[in-house]
Amino acid sequence: MTIKEAREQAGLTQKQVFEIIGVPIRTLQNWESGIRICPIYVENLVIEKLLSLKK
Repeated sequence: MTIKEAREQAGLTQKQVFEIIGVPIRTLQNWESGIRICPIYVENLVIEKLLSLKK
């Protein structure tokens, strides 16, 4: 599962993810589009957090 998939499953926007975990929107956009690679440990933590917020 990717961060984008987890975010979408949680029903959150990129702005909401920023507000919840503090990752800058541009960084999140870069991770989701593949421009930058998110460290795997960070990706796992972000996905876990987003899935815990799933509506």
